[in-house]
Amino acid sequence: MAVFRLDPMMVKLIITVLLASFIPARGAFVPFFEGLTTAAIALLFFMHGAKLSREKIIAGSSHWRLHLWIMFSTFVLFPALGLLVLWWHPVEVSNDIYTGFLYLCILPATVQSSIAFTSLAGGNVAAAVCSASASSLLGVFVSPLLVGLLMNIHQHSSAMSSLEQIGKIMLQLLLPFVLGHLARRWIGQWVERHRGLIAQTDQSSILLVVYTAFSEAVVNGIWHQVGVDTLFWILAGSLLLLITVLTINLLACRLFGFSRPDEITVLFCGSKKSLANGVPMANILFPAATIGIIVLPLMIFHQVQLMVCSFIAQRYKKVGQKAAQQQKNFARETSDIES
Repeated sequence: MAVFRLDPMMVKLIITVLLASFIPARGAFVPFFEGLTTAAIALLFFMHGAKLSREKIIAGSSHWRLHLWIMFSTFVLFPALGLLVLWWHPVEVSNDIYTGFLYLCILPATVQSSIAFTSLAGGNVAAAVCSASASSLLGVFVSPLLVGLLMNIHQHSSAMSSLEQIGKIMLQLLLPFVLGHLARRWIGQWVERHRGLIAQTDQSSILLVVYTAFSEAVVNGIWHQVGVDTLFWILAGSLLLLITVLTINLLACRLFGFSRPDEITVLFCGSKKSLANGVPMANILFPAATIGIIVLPLMIFHQVQLMVCSFIAQRYKKVGQKAAQQQKNFARETSDIES
């Protein structure tokens, strides 16, 4: 089935990891790639800021209950489940793998795929644009704070000091993001016309960060810590985490009496995690030696969420088309009877 094809970005990530595994950056190339990565992250968040449309956020912001639940799902429900996994410690794997699961739970939602799946399934697209964009914006502030708070609670040594985190976030993420958004009045139309080029820039930045991170991880022996059994456990854990969040969100929508379009929006905007934000942010929040293994759960979860949400979106689309056809047939029969 097409649903189970690998996402093209995932294929590129796998190739990048393999390249870093066989040809890692060493010696004099390390500071070169580190400097290039810093510049790429700044460019990535500058473009994120430039793409953020205040008009679209305002247009879909009226449904406050829906947005409040999506933010709760993204920044409260997910982290709570991440803490549960960290506390439960169901299997014996590297502590950095558990840190990676907690880290992915702290991240904001994706923007493009959340909106795309909402549109495909027949959901409230305006609300999806608002929630996904707001989540991405809040993530620049909230995610690093949650990393510092939750890692300190559990006395995990991988997270850097809070002051150092805040300083790096302000300089490398927040400042470019704000500058990009302020520059939107001059470059906004160019960005809209060249979305394909911007997407390629985003992907190239992420791949560069992944290559640099995994090069460091390979030099430090990541593949001695991560075997096939660990990869399988990460896959199973990602699937269980996603299904749990989707189920809770679906039950909440039924409890709150959300309409079908709003239910679709909650499912897709409240269950996704952003690879585009997560990989660059990890490069700032964690020591270089641990980044590769920490982002591994995020990379696998990224593929899992795309496959599962694609399947769900197709199901919603088919049910919607069937209902629309039945309504059309009923209207036709009623018209024939009246005539």
